[in-house]
Amino acid sequence: MAYIEQHSAGLPTPVRLGLIGSGWMGAFHGESIARRVTGAVLAAVADPNVDSAASVAARLGTAKVTADAADIMADPDIDAVIIASPARFHASLIAQAAAAGKHVFCEKPAAQSLEELDAALLAVEAAGVHFQIGFNRRYATDFQAAKKDLAEGIVGQPQLLRSLTRDPGTGSIGHAARIPAWTIFLETLIHDFDTLNWFNEGAEPVEVYAAADALVEPSLRDQGFLDTAVVTVRYSNGALAVAEANFSALYGYDVRGEVFGSKGMVQAGRPTETAALRYTAEGLSAETPRLNVELFRDAYTDELVDFAAAVRARRDGTQPPSGAFTLTPGAADARRALAMALACIESVQLGGPVAVPVSSNSKVSSNRKAGV
Repeated sequence: MAYIEQHSAGLPTPVRLGLIGSGWMGAFHGESIARRVTGAVLAAVADPNVDSAASVAARLGTAKVTADAADIMADPDIDAVIIASPARFHASLIAQAAAAGKHVFCEKPAAQSLEELDAALLAVEAAGVHFQIGFNRRYATDFQAAKKDLAEGIVGQPQLLRSLTRDPGTGSIGHAARIPAWTIFLETLIHDFDTLNWFNEGAEPVEVYAAADALVEPSLRDQGFLDTAVVTVRYSNGALAVAEANFSALYGYDVRGEVFGSKGMVQAGRPTETAALRYTAEGLSAETPRLNVELFRDAYTDELVDFAAAVRARRDGTQPPSGAFTLTPGAADARRALAMALACIESVQLGGPVAVPVSSNSKVSSNRKAGV
């Protein structure tokens, strides 16, 4: 008896994605693409540590492995790249991918300076490729529910906003000495800045005042390590916001957002995994998430679903589905949040408020809603 031959007629060609960076976040993104993003294929994995790349590729059934990201850029079968390398390489890889005609998803921050980022985004514009930055909180169900209320005017005019990130810890940070300077602003609070900007859409951050210290690891203060920070933000519509972060919450991973407005308040996020509470002789307790990939598992997947859908729409000449509010974080969002993070660094250094630089590229600003 012969096998029955199956045909894929009528099925869309999958979006073929190349992964650059196979570390913690890159490996998780690769798993999401291979196992949870319908209509997408993990086509190749690149990492200078080729053994790491090969391990991820083997686990996920991907045949193409390389130590050089240029191989992915040159591969005509790959539609887009997922950049999950160390942050210092992001801007260069964005520009290289755009020049090669690849659509780009990049983990935050997209660059380490505005000059770097502007050059990379100009390359994106020149190539006409789709660009998305990895601000995954926009894809969390509760954050989207809060955004929907804000878009519908239920909360009224935003007046006070708040966003916080407390990373899980044990009261000490064993690898603290290896954490790059200013990480708390460039890689942690940058998420909070995008959340505040998204919640207060249409307004621009005009000033920040940041205070930061080493309260978890005070012995590293003289080396410039910062593990705790609070930032106040003033917006062009008069709203005031607070963002805070700490690298060692003993109770678990805690991410929340809030907007108080002229008609009410909306909140998103909670420090517990579910609403279930345990009442025992020891008191009241609840389970809490300990990893970012636990708390935001679905959000990390959905941001890649959104990216793949946009790439497919461009490739096939169709329109991606539209929603009730702006979702996809694009070039202007990446720049706005980075500008705030850099202004916070300057604020800490000066000990006072610092103006947030406006976009120097009008086309980047105008492409905000398109996710370009």
